[in-house]
Amino acid sequence: MKLTYGVYILLCSNGKYYTGYTAKINNRLIAHDKGEVSFTKDKLPVKLVHLSLFATKQKAYDFERYLKTGSGCAFRNKRLI
Repeated sequence: MKLTYGVYILLCSNGKYYTGYTAKINNRLIAHDKGEVSFTKDKLPVKLVHLSLFATKQKAYDFERYLKTGSGCAFRNKRLI
């Protein structure tokens, strides 16, 4: 089974977390580091603190959406970071 889609959590320089998903994690992290992502460009540097890999785009998307909910943030803080 190929795990192509990733959900990642970045720690921004202001202490906040950014959660996203992508099929090309290396390219996405480079884009964050270069300031090409609007949400994090003024919060550099960023640090990758978690990466989960999934076989389908839908599962990755669903997990990313969950992590952005109140209970998902609690799960993130207790289990992932």
